[in-house]
Amino acid sequence: MFGTSATPEKAVSPSGNEILSRAAHALAAQDVVRELGSDEKSGLTEEEAAERLSKFGPNEFGEEKAIQPLKILIGQLFNAMTVVLALALAASFAIRAWVEGGVLAALILIDIVIGFFQDLQAARIVASLESLHSPTAHIRRSGLYETREATTIVPGDIIEFKTGDKIPADARLVDSVVLETDEALLTGESLPVPKNHSAILNDPNISPGDRMNVVFSSTVVTKGRGRAVVFATGCFTEIGLIAAALRMNQVESHEDELRPGYGNKAHLFVHAKRSLFKVWRAIGKFLGLTVGTPLQRQLSKLFLYVFAFAIICAIIVLAANKFDGRSDVIIYAIAVAVGTLPATLVLVLTVTMAVGTRVMMQRHVAVRNMRSLEALGGVTSTFQSALIMYGADASMTDICSDKTGTLTQGRMVTKSAWLPGHGTYFVDSGDQPYNPDLGQLKLAAGQPSDHNDTADFCLTEKLQSGGLCHFLNIAALANNASLEQSDEDTIESWKAKGDPTEIAILVFAFRFGHRNNSALPMLEWEKIAEFPFDSTVKLMSVVCKYRESGELQLFTKGATERVVERCSTISGDDDRTEDMNGKTKLAIKSNAKALAQQGLRVLALASKPVPSWSQDDPEKPALPRDRVECGLIFRGLIGIYDPPRPESKPSVVKCHRAGIQVHMLTGDHIDTASAIATEVGILPHRLDVLSADAARTTVMAAQDFDKLSDENVDKLAELPLVVARCTPKTKVRMVDALHRRGRYVAMTGDGVNDSPSLQRSDIGIAMGLNGSDVAKSASDIILMDDNFASILNAVEEGRRIFDNVQKFMLHVLAANVGLVITLLVGLAFRDGDDLSVFPLSPVEILFMMLVAGAFTENGLGFEAASPDILRRPPQNLKHGMLPPEFLADLAVYGLVMAVCLLGSFVIVLYGLYGGQLGDDCNIEYSQQCDAAFRARSTCYVIMMWIFLFFAWELIDTRRSFFYGVVKDNKAWRQRLTNNKPLFWSVVIGFIVVFPTIYIPGLNHDAFLHGAIDKEWGIVFALLFFFLCSCEVWKWQKRAFLRRRHLLAKTEEEVADRDVEQ
Repeated sequence: MFGTSATPEKAVSPSGNEILSRAAHALAAQDVVRELGSDEKSGLTEEEAAERLSKFGPNEFGEEKAIQPLKILIGQLFNAMTVVLALALAASFAIRAWVEGGVLAALILIDIVIGFFQDLQAARIVASLESLHSPTAHIRRSGLYETREATTIVPGDIIEFKTGDKIPADARLVDSVVLETDEALLTGESLPVPKNHSAILNDPNISPGDRMNVVFSSTVVTKGRGRAVVFATGCFTEIGLIAAALRMNQVESHEDELRPGYGNKAHLFVHAKRSLFKVWRAIGKFLGLTVGTPLQRQLSKLFLYVFAFAIICAIIVLAANKFDGRSDVIIYAIAVAVGTLPATLVLVLTVTMAVGTRVMMQRHVAVRNMRSLEALGGVTSTFQSALIMYGADASMTDICSDKTGTLTQGRMVTKSAWLPGHGTYFVDSGDQPYNPDLGQLKLAAGQPSDHNDTADFCLTEKLQSGGLCHFLNIAALANNASLEQSDEDTIESWKAKGDPTEIAILVFAFRFGHRNNSALPMLEWEKIAEFPFDSTVKLMSVVCKYRESGELQLFTKGATERVVERCSTISGDDDRTEDMNGKTKLAIKSNAKALAQQGLRVLALASKPVPSWSQDDPEKPALPRDRVECGLIFRGLIGIYDPPRPESKPSVVKCHRAGIQVHMLTGDHIDTASAIATEVGILPHRLDVLSADAARTTVMAAQDFDKLSDENVDKLAELPLVVARCTPKTKVRMVDALHRRGRYVAMTGDGVNDSPSLQRSDIGIAMGLNGSDVAKSASDIILMDDNFASILNAVEEGRRIFDNVQKFMLHVLAANVGLVITLLVGLAFRDGDDLSVFPLSPVEILFMMLVAGAFTENGLGFEAASPDILRRPPQNLKHGMLPPEFLADLAVYGLVMAVCLLGSFVIVLYGLYGGQLGDDCNIEYSQQCDAAFRARSTCYVIMMWIFLFFAWELIDTRRSFFYGVVKDNKAWRQRLTNNKPLFWSVVIGFIVVFPTIYIPGLNHDAFLHGAIDKEWGIVFALLFFFLCSCEVWKWQKRAFLRRRHLLAKTEEEVADRDVEQ
């Protein structure tokens, strides 16, 4: 719990503005009023309220920081990638290499502009979230009740509220009548919480969910009415303190070790250590090494390594030419360094992320931080897969999900109803639980304890049953909820108000009325007296008079055991009654237990004729309830629950297929949580298929989980899949436990109670429709349709981005490997002055980077997700973006490219023209340089076309590029042309080669190469060699993976046999 620290003399009321002698819930209401200097009858005066408003401030959360475009721009300017490119840019301009510098400047500018506007848009989405606080409240000031803005409430104010009102601040109850509040946003409890103003709770640290004499800010009154004295407003409320804690800058855990020690020497050492730590943190943040997702940190480190290697390559070029200060040597050294750098990677990564963000918005997912998408594509797991090369552990996302409102609809509905001698009704409410016209209503002949759910639609014969009529009368009349159909043409045209349990029962009664156009019970009966629900008797009863005949009936609902003990008879088929005996009571108990085991909240319904009744005030019955609620006729049982969303189960199944483990962390009872978890597929229907250790901890109560130390939690064979009665602390501990096991955790939730764990998790996913704004501000991703299935959209898009990032990384890095090998080995070609004759000119290199590099790599970023993307485990963060398969691909493709480039230069120069290198061929064209220019032109064409074809080869890194070209040529061509940016970048890249080698002046003066003719045979031969090499390597990978898969399958079968034995 978040609270204010206490002094030795006085205790601070949990989440309170003022210091009280004890916590507010541990004091009598009159004592709280007195200590706050208020008056129960007249409240505060206007002067007192104004003074306190000035002292404590308005009843609202602290304002979030305004959007700072300059800060966003600075963040785009200062990171490792941009700094490395900027240094290369400066070096190019320093030696007047205007073309090279211009290209780099364009890349940096485009990256900054796109990144700036994307981050600015994300910041504006966050800023548009509305406040949680209710706009108005009923406040007593100077003896009069008035409706005021909720922001004007101060500690000591007396407030009133009734069914449907939102509580404006934390307050101690002074008076209440059958008061219940919905605290799901705060505690996660889906059922309303009964309140009792007379209770005094002595435990000062009791959890908010158990403070029955306190109402909390932003919770909703579902039943009854009440009056209370405010003791906490704004950021001092339970919700406000959570929100304030989320906005505080989190201190790095290891900073705790830097507290000053004893003595001057220790003190100086600590300060020095702290200063160095702060400097390192600033440098790491500046370079992007200590902030961002794993992909961002990996790329930042990669850039620094490559930059260091680029400097070494430039030094090698200068050393090979005896550190000659000629401009062509210096320009070539810079070109080698620039060719080493994956300069286009920054731009392509930014564009890919921006496109991913827009795609997710179209799929109802708002990405607050556009870089958070890639994190869903590369996360950790303990599960193994034969599809990961070299025996590496597969990786998996762990999704820790709230139940209420996330996996479930957040609304109570009737699932089953048992009428003795009549049968058992089963209700499928669909995705609109308040609409009685939708869904299915089935009737089975048996009873719940028979475990027989075989049902049909043959209801007509049963609808005229007297037993059913009595049951529906009780359901509709022993009920204070309301259900109306609005005139608005919306998807959910039915509106309900009241206690969620009573709403569920009322909708069940409406299903029969609307399906048969018969009059509803509330139109035929008049309510003349009510015995409200009381937590001591656990019953609610009404006395009603039938309008036509004047017949009086008592209708009762309540806890099964309390209703049964007040029944003397039980109804049967055709409204016949039998005496209640031990056998019938046992049958009722058995059926109630069967319903409860399905995760249902079970209530019993009963009624009896009333001879006469005389009173004026329906709220003050003439007779005590114990004299009326007796001799009842038992009519049946009704089971209600918060149903799963229709899409939850298929989404969980897809998560499991994708290697994603789903954990349910809920505030509900353990039976309810287990039933829902089984229904949506989080838990297997048979726990005996698990190991004994795993089965023992698969479902745990939060109390048991919290008792375990971190060491004992880490010793568990598997962390629990379901944790019931969760507190915010439990959820945070679960996230930490997963982190200690090396997993990457996504947390979903909609309530304020989910906010700390949303922020603690690697990816926080909030609900957009029914989620609190506090939860949204703590999240990385917001589901705009509150659809659990949208998480799969986010995972799929994250994996698509992850795959495509690897594809264009492989494209640019393999090209760089081949290019660097070619350029460095090319230093061995010497002219008459003992200077190197470069196989490629600087302009050729940069032209290739833009045309065959930037545009094709950008096209790879648009590549669609592979069909099996959700049927395979994601990448392992142990390898980051460079898993073994990627490194193997990089080495093979880079070497093959180098062989083709160097081979073309050597074959033309020595095979066709006898090795005529000429002099000064790196500066200008001359007749003696014709052979070198032709060889350079051939090498240039090979470089361009290989890099372009290589992009198509990377559409699938394992399947053949020519897969389906014979059997399904149309599908193959469609697969090739679906990605328009990639297709046209390759086609145009092929075409632009010709003018660069045949236009006079452009070829000799700018590109330093010449026109070719018979060399085209060498071009096509080496291009064919490259394609064959790629296909042979892919075939070898597929064969290797098949062998690994068969081996893993055999080992799995052996393990299964061992388990069975």
